[in-house]
Amino acid sequence: MNIAILGFGVVGSAVYELADKNAKVLEQKVGDRISVKRILDIRDFSNHEACDKFSKDFDQIINDPSIEIVVECIGGLHPALEFVKAALQKGKSVVTSNKELVAAHGKELSEIACINNASFLFEASVGGGIPIIRPLKTCLASNNITEVVGILNGTTNFILTKMLNENLSFASALACAQKLGYAESNPSADVDGHDTCRKASILATVAFGEQVACSAIPTQGISKVTLRKLQNARERGCVIKLIAWIRYVNGKLRCSVKPTQVPLEHPLAHADGVNNAILVRGDFVGDVVFSGPGAGGAATASAVVGDVIEIARVLMKRRKLNEILQYA
Repeated sequence: MNIAILGFGVVGSAVYELADKNAKVLEQKVGDRISVKRILDIRDFSNHEACDKFSKDFDQIINDPSIEIVVECIGGLHPALEFVKAALQKGKSVVTSNKELVAAHGKELSEIACINNASFLFEASVGGGIPIIRPLKTCLASNNITEVVGILNGTTNFILTKMLNENLSFASALACAQKLGYAESNPSADVDGHDTCRKASILATVAFGEQVACSAIPTQGISKVTLRKLQNARERGCVIKLIAWIRYVNGKLRCSVKPTQVPLEHPLAHADGVNNAILVRGDFVGDVVFSGPGAGGAATASAVVGDVIEIARVLMKRRKLNEILQYA
């Protein structure tokens, strides 16, 4: 079963590494070998061990009927949106970790997938390696979800943890995050809350069935959180975290993203460093907490390939059904 990877950055390369290293494990779980046939990237990878798989021409992927699953790891809206649309319209299933794409166009892309008998999965778009999208759609689907609250950005959580534990200023902690590769040279998407806002929009759609545009979510970042504010909160038995809230208020779904004082006894209070944590409140199950690494290539690749496995299993069932019908 052939797949293609679009983009060979941190996530794309980790997806390739996982698929290659755990090839036998994937084959056992799917019932067929998962093979990376093409990797799309405009850069030169002539010295890479898989140099024969690289291409700069998307048409080689879209026009290859043997490629059944496309993994989008480019990021951003363009050309990711155009590539994903084209793949789905060809009946190829798509897996993505692109939260900006899913937040802005997830509903549209899911509809295109449905029309073309394909799948559009995006587990890795929220929480990195933490399973949250699939549990909301399956395990918790029988519950009336009343609230989702979470720490959805590993970079900001690392900065706030670093400031408090090492008595650092925001600027110093940010510089450390950048040095370690947790923050980009332009960290605005993380520290200004935009990344968390996009993930909150996705969770609102999945958990509550209502699409909430990012522009409708009040969003505050962490750049104005000082060491003194963190210390004062600790003296009151709290920690400050960048929290996304999604819940009904007076019968209307409300979302917000802002630095919040979280009591130490709260389940989210002890998610430190780059870890994420998400609390889902259901009317029958009560409070369920998902926590773990929310960022990084390996964690994200874990969720991406998990989606690939789910699609591959569906495709294998179709193959077997077609074989049965052929000989019936």
